[in-house]
Amino acid sequence: MNYDFTYLAILLSDGNEERSEDSRCYASPVKKKAYSVSNSSMELAADESVILAYWQICDGIMDHRGLKKLKYLGSCTLLKRAYRKASALRPAFDQQVRDQLKILRELEEQNCDSIDRAADAFAGLLSNAAEEIEDPVRRRVLTQMLYHLGRWVYLVDAADDLQEDAKSGNYNPIALRYQLSNGEWTNESRHEFALTLDHSIRMMTTSYELWNFGVWTPILETTLYKGLFQVGKAVLDGTFHRETNRKRRLRNSNE
Repeated sequence: MNYDFTYLAILLSDGNEERSEDSRCYASPVKKKAYSVSNSSMELAADESVILAYWQICDGIMDHRGLKKLKYLGSCTLLKRAYRKASALRPAFDQQVRDQLKILRELEEQNCDSIDRAADAFAGLLSNAAEEIEDPVRRRVLTQMLYHLGRWVYLVDAADDLQEDAKSGNYNPIALRYQLSNGEWTNESRHEFALTLDHSIRMMTTSYELWNFGVWTPILETTLYKGLFQVGKAVLDGTFHRETNRKRRLRNSNE
């Protein structure tokens, strides 16, 4: 259960208010909590999230050594059963994820310095999450939103990892594209990169405006028109990890 899963479930839902019930769960075994009753959109998002998480872990196994690698191997073992169930239900999505990650791995091996080619591989992967949507217009809207969200996520994640990758020697297309030394931005490269990040957000909002997302409109508008810009700025300023969770909650509450 995380915000990635929740956000995907929101995008894939039909925009109507979900039926809720009170019950105990693993996270709250004593006190009952309100939760949305499972439906086809949530099940689709859950299956796709498991598939994405499994292959992300497999990628982590290839990228790490020592104790970190053991952590990924343990996670892979724990998730394998759920992955097999999810991939059996969504074989097309599973294959598309494999294909796109293979492309991304090949770009990494080539040390490709094109941020567009690297980001496109992950963006194409996430855009496939909407393939089972029946309405052709809604499917097209969600495909575009998820594509540019995937592109933004890949790029902002690479920007957040710049200094760590510089120390470890891991592939980072941003460092290669802008020829950054020790993961440090220049004023010109930071400005140029901010423009391409913001471009993805604007493409998301262009698609978003073509569909009525019903009860989810307020949270999606907050995310698209404010939240993503704030996260991108914090990553580029190097302040994204400096705030404590408590301070971040207080700041968000005040805003």
